[in-house]
Amino acid sequence: MNAESNGGGRSVPVGATDGAGDDPVEGTDRVLKEPAPGISKAPQFIQARRTLHLSWQVGVFVVGLAIVGLGIVMLPLPGPGWVVIFLGMAVWATEFVWAQVVLHWTKRKVTEAAQRALDPKVRKRNITLTVIGCAIAGALLAAYIARYGMEMPWKTDH
Repeated sequence: MNAESNGGGRSVPVGATDGAGDDPVEGTDRVLKEPAPGISKAPQFIQARRTLHLSWQVGVFVVGLAIVGLGIVMLPLPGPGWVVIFLGMAVWATEFVWAQVVLHWTKRKVTEAAQRALDPKVRKRNITLTVIGCAIAGALLAAYIARYGMEMPWKTDH
């Protein structure tokens, strides 16, 4: 039997099946190509069948959409909204290049922001502003207590 190779994929005899059914591997005279690194995380038998692989991608998209939607709902509510959104993006990145690009861009921006925050000049400025803000808040609290005492202003004795 003849065998073909696609340079980086595995060799499959011409007209062979993949063992999971009667469907030929990518047609009768083609070679089953290995997925490009970082593109599809679907199992090989799923990738070998176009319809099954498309169904897999639709499922991954729907699951990712549900997770991202949950994260968006969590933004104004208590909960880790951004973490959940990025988790949904990571689910999408298992199948879609655009999601990988967004995640890489986000990771780079977060790393840059962390480096800027750890810069000694920026840290000194942030600490100074935090101390000033706490001093102002403490002074306002002291003024409030001096004026009204420990009783809340909306509680009235009638």
